[in-house]
Amino acid sequence: MTDQLKNRRLKSFVLRQGRLTSGQKLALETQWPLYGIEFTDKSLDFKETYGREAPITLEIGFGNGSSLAHMATEAPERDFFGLEVHRPGVGHLLHLVGEGELTNVRVMHYDAVDVINQMIPDGSIDRIQVYFPDPWHKTRHNKRRIIKTEFVALLATKLKKGGVLHLATDWEDYAIQMLDVMTTAPDYTNQAPEGGYAERPDYRPLTKFENRGLKLGHGVWDLLFERV
Repeated sequence: MTDQLKNRRLKSFVLRQGRLTSGQKLALETQWPLYGIEFTDKSLDFKETYGREAPITLEIGFGNGSSLAHMATEAPERDFFGLEVHRPGVGHLLHLVGEGELTNVRVMHYDAVDVINQMIPDGSIDRIQVYFPDPWHKTRHNKRRIIKTEFVALLATKLKKGGVLHLATDWEDYAIQMLDVMTTAPDYTNQAPEGGYAERPDYRPLTKFENRGLKLGHGVWDLLFERV
C-alpha cells in the first residue's frame, strides 16, 4: 500500500446494511461455503480458487449481483470475482450463483481497497469493472468518490499489461471527473477511438434501472482504459 493510501485511508464504500430476505439469508447459509471467500492478509491463488486457469474479471461493488451473474452465465470461459459490502446484495448474488450453478464466480463481503491491497496478486487481473459507483452528487461530498488518482493507480498494479479498467456512471459530472482522472493516469491508454467515452460493450448488460433512465433521456457514460 502506498503511503498516500495509508494516510488517507481510502475506502470503497459507506456501509449501508439492509434487511435480508429469507432467500438471501438461505443463500448466505448454503452457498457461501461453496462460493464465498473470507478476508485474509494472504494473496489468492486464482488457479487454486477456481480449479483452473482462465481470464479473471474483478467487479468492485456489484450491487445486487444480477449483472455479474448474467455476465458469468454468458462468458463461462472467464472467471468472475465480485466484491461488495452490502450484505443483501451478496446474498442475492449467491442465490443467483447457486440457482445457475455458476462455478466461475467467487464472492467477497469486504471493503475492496483492503482486498485489493492484501489479496489480489499484482498483474493477475484481465478486467476490472466499477459500474455505477456512488456518485456522491453533493459538491461537498465529491471527495468521497472512489474514482480518483490514487485508486486507479492501485488498480493498475493488479491489471495485466493489456488488461482493461471499465468504468460506467449515469452522473455526467462524475463521468467528466472519471475521464479527467483516467486521461491523466500514466498507466493507462484510452480504448475509445476518439479519446473520450466508449460505446457500451456487449458484455455489460443493461440493468432495469439503467434501461428506464435511457428511455427517459438520461445519459450513461462508459470508459474503457487499457493498462500499458
